[in-house]
Amino acid sequence: MVLFGWFGFLGFIYAYLFFRENITVKIKVFKFFDFLYLILFLPNMHFWTASLGKGSIIFFGLMLFAYAINKPKERMYKLIFALLIIYFVRPHVFLFVAVGIVLGYMSGKEKIAFWKKLMVYIILVGGLLIAQDQILNVVGLEDSDNVIGDFENFSETRAEGLSESGSGVDISSYPLPLKLFTFWFRPLFFDSGGFLSLIISFENLLYLFLFFKILNINFIKFLFKSEVVVKMSLVVFLLSSFAMTFIMSNLGIIMRQKSMVMYFAFFCDLLLSSSEKI
Repeated sequence: MVLFGWFGFLGFIYAYLFFRENITVKIKVFKFFDFLYLILFLPNMHFWTASLGKGSIIFFGLMLFAYAINKPKERMYKLIFALLIIYFVRPHVFLFVAVGIVLGYMSGKEKIAFWKKLMVYIILVGGLLIAQDQILNVVGLEDSDNVIGDFENFSETRAEGLSESGSGVDISSYPLPLKLFTFWFRPLFFDSGGFLSLIISFENLLYLFLFFKILNINFIKFLFKSEVVVKMSLVVFLLSSFAMTFIMSNLGIIMRQKSMVMYFAFFCDLLLSSSEKI
C-alpha cells in the first residue's frame, strides 16, 4: 500500500510540474482558490491513486508522460519509461496516447521539421502494429475476424454485467452525449448512495462548472492556435472517454477510471483561463 501510494504521489508531482511548466499565471476560481492547487487536491483523484492496484501506476505513467512529452528531446528516457508503463498496465490507454501524439504533432502550431514528424509517426505506428494483439487481448478480441462486431457484443455483455451491481446504471440505451455526461459528471446528488458518493457529487459539480466555463467560442479559437501538448491532451481525454462509455455501467468503476484522464481536461481548461488572463 505504501509503495503504490508513493507511485500515486509521484504522479501528482509530475502533474504539478506539467501544469506549472506550461502555465505560469495563477488563476483564481471562486475569487479565493488557486485553480491549480484546487484540482491537485480533489478527493476522488487521491482516493483511487493511493491504494494497491493499477490506478496509481497508470496515473503515474500518464503524468510522467505528460511531463516528458513537453520536452521530448531532453526527457527521452522518461518518455520511453512512461510509455512502457502505460503499455504494460493498460494497453488500450497506450493506443489513445499514441493517437493523441500523432494528431497533436499533425495539428500543433509549432514548426516541426518534416523528418521529425515522420520519425514520430513511424515509431508510433510501428509500436501500435506490434502491440495490436496486446491491445485487443484486453477485450478478448485478439483472434477475432470481425473486431467491430465482436467489440459491440463485448461492450453490451460488459455493460449488462456491471449494471447489476449496487451502483450500477443502465446507460447502454443512452445517446452518446448522455453517456459522456454520465462518465464525466456522475454521480451527482440525485445518485448519491453514501458519504463517499456525496463527496464525489460536490467534485463532479466542480467539473460541470469547469465544463461550462470553456463551452464558448473562445475555446474553439484557442484550440485552433494551441500547441502540440494541448491538442494531444484533448485527444487523449476525448478518446478515452468515448471508449469507456461503451463498457462502463457502474458508477464506482466510472469514478475510478475517469481519474486517469481528467487532468488532461483540466490542463486545457487552465491553459485557456491563463491565456484569457494574459
